[in-house]
Amino acid sequence: MRGSDLRSGTLFSYVDLEARVRPDHPLRTIRQLTDVALEALSGEFSVLYAARMGRPSIPPEMLLRAMLLQAFYSIRSERQLMERLEFDLLFRWFVGLGVDDPAWDHSSFSKNRDRLLAGAIAAKFLVAVLAQPRVKRLLSSDHFSVDGTLIEAWASMKSVKPKDQNGDQAPPPAGGRNAEVDFRGQKRSNETHASTTDPEARLYRKGPGMEAKLCFIGHAVMENRSALIVDTCLTSADGHAERIAALAMIEPRVDRPKAISVGADKAYDAEDFVNELRSMNVRAHVAQNTSGRRSSIDRRTTPHVGYGMSQKIRKRIEEGFGWIKTVGGQRKTRFRGRDRVGWAFAFTAAAYNLVRLPKLLGALA
Repeated sequence: MRGSDLRSGTLFSYVDLEARVRPDHPLRTIRQLTDVALEALSGEFSVLYAARMGRPSIPPEMLLRAMLLQAFYSIRSERQLMERLEFDLLFRWFVGLGVDDPAWDHSSFSKNRDRLLAGAIAAKFLVAVLAQPRVKRLLSSDHFSVDGTLIEAWASMKSVKPKDQNGDQAPPPAGGRNAEVDFRGQKRSNETHASTTDPEARLYRKGPGMEAKLCFIGHAVMENRSALIVDTCLTSADGHAERIAALAMIEPRVDRPKAISVGADKAYDAEDFVNELRSMNVRAHVAQNTSGRRSSIDRRTTPHVGYGMSQKIRKRIEEGFGWIKTVGGQRKTRFRGRDRVGWAFAFTAAAYNLVRLPKLLGALA
C-alpha cells in the first residue's frame, strides 16, 4: 500500500525544521520544483501500489526526494544515505521527515526503490520538472544539441565468458571464485563473449590503444538557450548507437512548421545521419570530420552564423555529462540491466537540471 507524503508537524517538538533552513538556501527552490513535479506524478505512483492492502510503503515522493539528495551530495550507498538522514536536519526537511521520525532501514529503502525502478518514473519526472510554466520560459524549442557518454557497467572483466560456456563454471583450482586471471593474448568480442554479471553490457573501446570495458552509452538532448537536458535514453555500447538514439530523440520535436537545428560533434558526421536530419526538416549543425575522409557537412551549412553558434554552445552538454558522472555518481553505475541503468541516468539528468534551476530562475526575477 502506498505510504502518505504528509509532513510531520511540530506539536511535540521544540525544533522547527522550517526555521532551521535559511530563506535563500538553493534547496528551497529545488524542493518547490520537486514537489510540483511529484504532485503531477501522483497518478503514476498510485498505479504502482495496491489500493488498500498491506503495510504502508515508504512514500514514493519521499523516496525520490531522498534519491535526489543522494545525487546532489554524491552519497554512494543507501546505507550512507540513511545514516545522513539520522542526523542532518537539512536532509530531513527536504525529504519530509520530522525531527522525531526514525530514518528507514537501508534495505527497506532499497526494496521500496526497486518498485519505482520498474517503471518510467525517472523519464516522467524529468518531463514534469521541465513542464512547469516558470521553467518552460527558460527552454528553447528551436535549437538543440545531442551527444552520448560511456557509462561503465557494474560488472568486472572477469565476468566476461564465452557465450557457449556456463557462467557458473568451476573456478581455477588455486585461486577461488575471484582468482587473478591473465587476459593477455586472449581475443574477446561481443559476438563470442558476454558478461555473466550483466549480459546486456557490451565490451567497448573508446579509442585506439585504450582498454576495452563493459559499458552502456547514455544519450542526451540539450536545449541551447539554458543548456538544460530535455531528454535521455540509454543503449548498448556500439559504434552506431549515438546516431540511432539521436534520431529517435529528435524526431518527436520536428512536428512543427519551423525548422529546428541540432548541434553535434564529429562522431555524428555520417552521410546517412545528416540526410535523415535534413529529411525531417532539421538543420544539421554537425562538426566536420575531415580525418582522411570527406565530410557530409558542406558549404550549404558551414557559412551560416547559426552553425558557428551551435558548435560553440553544443559543448555545454559535456558539462551536464561531467556532473552526472562525477557528482551524480554515474561514471560507474550501481545497477545491472539496461532498463535500470537507463532509469538512473535519466533521474540523475533531472537532478542536474534541478541543481541549475535556482540560479537560472533567479536571473529572471
